[in-house]
Amino acid sequence: MPGRASAADHWLRVMSEERQSGRQGRPGFEGDAPAWHEPAAFVPPEPAPSRSVLIVEAEPPGGAHSRRSGWLESRRQRLRYWWRGASPNLRGSVFMFAALLVYAVMVAGIKHVGQGIPLVQILLIRQVIMTAILLLFAAGSLRQALHTDRLGLQVFRSVVTLLSMLCGFTAVVKIPLAQATAIGFSQVLFVTIAAVLFLKEVVDIRRWVATVIGFAGVLIMLRPSSEGLDIYAMLAVAGAICGAAITVSVRKLAASERTDTILLYQGIVLIVLLALPTFLWWQVPTPDQWFWLITLSLFGTAGQWLITRAYQVGEAAALAPLDFSRLLLASFTGFVFFAEIPELTTWLGAAVVVGATLYTIRKNARTTAPPAAV
Repeated sequence: MPGRASAADHWLRVMSEERQSGRQGRPGFEGDAPAWHEPAAFVPPEPAPSRSVLIVEAEPPGGAHSRRSGWLESRRQRLRYWWRGASPNLRGSVFMFAALLVYAVMVAGIKHVGQGIPLVQILLIRQVIMTAILLLFAAGSLRQALHTDRLGLQVFRSVVTLLSMLCGFTAVVKIPLAQATAIGFSQVLFVTIAAVLFLKEVVDIRRWVATVIGFAGVLIMLRPSSEGLDIYAMLAVAGAICGAAITVSVRKLAASERTDTILLYQGIVLIVLLALPTFLWWQVPTPDQWFWLITLSLFGTAGQWLITRAYQVGEAAALAPLDFSRLLLASFTGFVFFAEIPELTTWLGAAVVVGATLYTIRKNARTTAPPAAV
């Protein structure tokens, strides 16, 4: 029996070993894990280098805005530096071109509204809005703004301003915009002569040549003939003469008067002179007409300030030829908004005018020495 027991025990051991080896040979079998498999210790994964860099160097909120603000501030500083080093005539040229752009909108508005509203009414509404804006800005120093040492010259300038607007804007309403603008360029010749006679400015030969060439371009566009010009064209010439008187008076006032003072006295005189005829010929504007009346008044206010500033800063004879660029604006406005197609002579004259204008800009672009660093 001991032999049988030992044989049975041997058989049981063999079967147990086979079962154990069978379980170990089947991976994933639910049961005992292999005796040699040790549980691995938990090691947190290392973050990817690229991601860690992005997280560390991410911009805080407003970073891009800060960079844009810094870029804009740098451009402003460079612009201020350039402006301080610019010559007076170049500064005046910048003011002049800005005035011409806003005046183009104003003139288009007057031509549009003038078909149904009396001109005196348009001018009165424009002047009331302009004066209200000036009073708003001068509210804290109104007494100082109204102080003037040259009341007679202020009134004279205001009267010729009214005459210039009545003559010039009547021509704008009644004849093609490009033609009225071209005739108005005769003001350049009158300004150059008046600058020599009344302002004692020295005009070199190059400016005389630029002015004469520009005026020749205007004559090409006008095509004068033996039949002469109609009454509205003559009103445009009269407006140009009055415009030259405005330029000379502003130049003389610039020595002692502020810009807001000049414009405030203009507003007072024009409102007084226009009140009665506007009352007699008043017509109730439509909503569309009110829109254009307010728009042209706002743009006219900005243009008036800019052109006054231009002639206070630069020489009248140097700035006057720049007015030729109004022709391009007038031709564009007349074509787009009023279906007025300029003739070939207009384009030929415009080429001459643009050449004279570009030369004048180059002449005015002589800057002074850069300001010393602070």
